Formats: sequence, C-alpha cells, structure tokens
Amino acid sequence: MLSVWFRVIRIRFLLASVIAVSVGLALNWWQNSTIGPLEAILTFAGVMALHASVDLLNDFWDFKRGIDANTPKTKMSGGTGVLPEGLLKPSSVYRAGIAFLVIGSSIGAYFVITDGIIIAVILGFAILSIYFYSTKIVDSGLGEFFVAVKGSMIVLGTFFIQSGQITIESILAGVVVGSLSALVLFIASFPDHDADKSKGRKTLVIAVGKQKATKLFWVFPFVSYCAIIIGVSLNLFPIVSLITLLSIPLMIKSGFGLKKTYDSVEKLVPFMSSTLMFSRITGALFVLSFLIGFAV
Repeated sequence: MLSVWFRVIRIRFLLASVIAVSVGLALNWWQNSTIGPLEAILTFAGVMALHASVDLLNDFWDFKRGIDANTPKTKMSGGTGVLPEGLLKPSSVYRAGIAFLVIGSSIGAYFVITDGIIIAVILGFAILSIYFYSTKIVDSGLGEFFVAVKGSMIVLGTFFIQSGQITIESILAGVVVGSLSALVLFIASFPDHDADKSKGRKTLVIAVGKQKATKLFWVFPFVSYCAIIIGVSLNLFPIVSLITLLSIPLMIKSGFGLKKTYDSVEKLVPFMSSTLMFSRITGALFVLSFLIGFAV
C-alpha cells in the first residue's frame, strides 16, 4: 500500500522542489555563509507537503473529469493510474491532498509569524494555486506559468527565510529554477493533448497546436541560461555557475527529439525523459556551483 501512495504522490517528481529549496539554501550559503538548520528542515518539509498536495489533487480531479480514462499512460505523463486501476478510493486521495495542503500551510504559517508579510504573500499564492490548479489554472492555459512562478517562489521564500531579504540574485535564481520546472510540465503535456482537449482543458500545447508548440520548447532553457549568464556577468553568481552550460547537449537532444516525435507517444517518451534529466542536472549543477563558489 505504501508503494501505491508513493506512486500517486509521484515521489520521483518531488525532486524538482528539493532542487528549488536547495538553490535557495546554497545561494544564501554562498552569500552569507550561514544556514539555519531548523528553518531549512521545516522549509523542505513544508514545500514537499505542498508539492505532494498538488499532485494528489491533480490525480483526483483528472479522474473525476474522466481525463485519465482517455490519456495514454507513460512514466512521464498520463497520470499515475492509481485511481483508474482502483488501487485507492478517490475520496482517500482527495483527503490526503487536503491533509498535505494543511500540513504545508501550517508550516508556512509558522514562517509567516516569524518572518512576516512576504512569506504570507508567497503562502497565500501557494494555497490558492494548489487548490485551483487542476480545475481553473490548467483549464486557462496557465499551467506552465503557475509552475514557473511556483519554482521561483520556492527559491525566493527559502532565501528570504534564511537571509531576511529578497535580492536580485534570488530573483534570478528563481527564474532559473522556475523555467526548468515549467519545461518538464510543457513537454509532458504533448501526449495528453487529445484527452485534455476533449475535456475542455487548455494547456499551452493545446493553445498553439502541437507542431508550433515544439518551437516553444527552446524558450524555457533559453530563459534559464540567460538568467545564469546575466547573473555571472553582473557578479551576482559565481563564475563557476557556468558549469550549468554542460547540460546543453542534453537540451539539444531533447528539443530536436521533440520536433521529430511530437505526434507519437511511444517515440516521444525517451525525449520526455531526457528533458526531465536536463532539468534536474541543470538544477543540480546550479546548486553545486554555489557550493564550489563558496569553497574557492
């Protein structure tokens, strides 16, 4: 049963939030040479709970709307399959999603008390967007925007909790992380195109069409790399942050692979996986660059 819950929570995708928090912590360590361990642990716990909440509620609403029944299942898209297979009751998944939302919100409320209005704004955005993600946000074609903002706010919130300030560096770092997270959601929406469209959902891929959407792939890594290069050129990031450029070959492979296979779910899966790998590797290298920058 535990493995089923791990499956519906999409445990492997929680790494995106782990990287986002780690970027905020590493940036603060590089700049201020301090880490508050209790605050760091609570931040990880709160962010993981909120991330699990949005995934659980997304599975619930996709099942209720009948989207999962018509979506081809892959390891990267199409839902977890837990509810269509009858492994859990929909009400149980919904209650678990709300429980994680309450846990994450409670931890966030603690930081509102200790750190003030900025955390309150970030927490308020998180609560509203998580609950309405699958019913309003994605239907409006704002899924990628939500994920990009979510990733950025995790970095900003983590850095603010540790340092008590919002800086240009933390904003740029948030842009890097947010764009990488949005890219994974973007490419994962290609196989779901037909099922999503039939149920009134309006993803970015649906809005512009599959073929044209393949060209948008490059926008996300371009924004991330530009933010890093700008940060380095202005001495806001350590020069070693340019090690993130080592992931360019993986980005090129994924982008050109999408262009060739966007209309074939089976052939697209390897490039969806390589896109996920690109996002994670770039994020991990970004974290590592601050640690190396501090050491030298």
